[in-house]
Amino acid sequence: MHFPYGLSDFGKLREQGYWYLDRTDRIPVLEAAGDQLIFLRPRRFGKSLLLSMLEHYYDLNRAEQFEALFGPLAIGQHPTARHNQYFVLKWDFSLVAAHGEIGDIEAALHRHINGRIRAFARRYREQLPEVLQIHPEDALTSWETLLSVISQTPHKLYLLIDEYDNFANEVLMATNPSGQDRYQTLLQGEGLMKTVFKSVKAAAGGMGLDRVFITGVSPVVLSDMTSGYNVGEDIFLRPQFNDLCGFTEGEVAAVLNQLAQEGGDWSADKALATMRTFYNGYRFSEEAEESLYNPTLSLYFFKALATQGQYPRRLLDDNLAMDRNKLSYIALLPHGEELLIEALRGDDRVLVPELVQRFGVADVLAAVKDQPFMASLLYFFGILTLAGEGELAKLILRIPNLVARGLYVERLRERWLPATDVRAASRAAAERLYLEADLTPLCALIEQSYFAVLSNRDYRWTNELLVKFAFLTLLFDDRLYMAVSELETERGYADLALIVRPDMRRFQALDLLLEFKYLSLKKLGLSGEQVRQESRDALAKRPAVAAKLDEAEAQARDYGGTLTRRHGLTDLRAFAVVALGVERLVWRVVGGQDAGDEKR
Repeated sequence: MHFPYGLSDFGKLREQGYWYLDRTDRIPVLEAAGDQLIFLRPRRFGKSLLLSMLEHYYDLNRAEQFEALFGPLAIGQHPTARHNQYFVLKWDFSLVAAHGEIGDIEAALHRHINGRIRAFARRYREQLPEVLQIHPEDALTSWETLLSVISQTPHKLYLLIDEYDNFANEVLMATNPSGQDRYQTLLQGEGLMKTVFKSVKAAAGGMGLDRVFITGVSPVVLSDMTSGYNVGEDIFLRPQFNDLCGFTEGEVAAVLNQLAQEGGDWSADKALATMRTFYNGYRFSEEAEESLYNPTLSLYFFKALATQGQYPRRLLDDNLAMDRNKLSYIALLPHGEELLIEALRGDDRVLVPELVQRFGVADVLAAVKDQPFMASLLYFFGILTLAGEGELAKLILRIPNLVARGLYVERLRERWLPATDVRAASRAAAERLYLEADLTPLCALIEQSYFAVLSNRDYRWTNELLVKFAFLTLLFDDRLYMAVSELETERGYADLALIVRPDMRRFQALDLLLEFKYLSLKKLGLSGEQVRQESRDALAKRPAVAAKLDEAEAQARDYGGTLTRRHGLTDLRAFAVVALGVERLVWRVVGGQDAGDEKR
């Protein structure tokens, strides 16, 4: 099987025999949805391939290719009347340089539109009654000329716009206030971008433009566009388009089963479990019944299996690394870091009355960034997803999978442990636990370097949440582990499970389970100084501490049994850990040896 990882040219994909997951059955539904559609999905979620498929389907110049491109597909069996009936023009605003002074950016936008119109004129020269006149300094005049020429033919225009919000994303990432001012000028008031969309709206009013399909990542600038372009229909939350981009579990399982028949030292069932943990979980409609796999990451995984016979070494494709910048933006906003923690703790605490679907550049630059605003942005970036309804019909937003969770952990770790030497020490301490089940170096580092950092943040932690986050951020390593906080078991939720990836079991890393409890110094009856001076063994023998250790141990044994059966583990190492205020940690090894043999 030949997988089109990184390929968004539908024609090349079909002509060269690449694997293609057929979504052409949605074309009639899209035609019925409206003439001017706006469709949003996270980066690298297959939007450009979708546009390319539409381009090849409607392009009148590709009528002779219809059978070769679409014949075996769903739409080839039941085509609509509109196939191969349009002139097609495509703008891709991600290709427009978004730096320099406002005049430079505007000139780049004029050049891009003019360049696409020039290519249009070459492609359709046999169908156009006269030569298109390009106005080098004014692309909107070139656009009007194009419409005038098209109006003399029996065909109409289909306009495809990819990454319409590219400039708005630059606004989000701009740290220089003067840069933000330039983008604000471009996008607001009577700026060039607004004028472009005004001209699109006008063209659809009887000037030859029949259909428009716009894609992007976020709804930033939708409200700025509204007065100039108030005819676009938002379809990105409609349930019938939930899986327009993205793969279902059944589709992923079918590919894995087919690849497994070709041989290789891996199991289709285990590969599916790994992909489910790392790549699944996206829902783009409140009414959607099934979650989706990220298509780019899935193709990345499939290609590694097909070409190398094994999983990719890194399960996070570096092409998605830019999403880290989005989390950095949120983390720097007031209460932004708190939102990341609420999402990462895993108990569905991120609730919003509804998604913010339209906001402008002014909102991004100046408005109050409350939780609904920040959480909505994270949803559109694909770093949170819909997970049902909570109290008072509020929407629950959840981190979709382990790849996204890793981005959160990485961002918080960088904020909380900026010192390079401390990070190096934390890696060494984590590796001692991975290889030898020795918690001593890690607990010492947390006591000496990490508790003070976390306890001094500008919000309150709750009991064992602080210790859980200390361990989670230091132990998260998706190269080796499926590291899951609040992993659901048969009788509850394990605090932190570190299960070695199936493809990494040839190394010596241990499967680990940690259960955390918290005991305040007040309940312990000791001062911070007294706790620091007393040995771990003596602290562990104190009745209040021993009771907490017993409670954590009982849970660890229960959850450990479930995990052992679920993953076929033979040597799960489990620990009961109790934090004494934010001063000391005591722990007990559970399982492989008698619970009383080793206490700290």
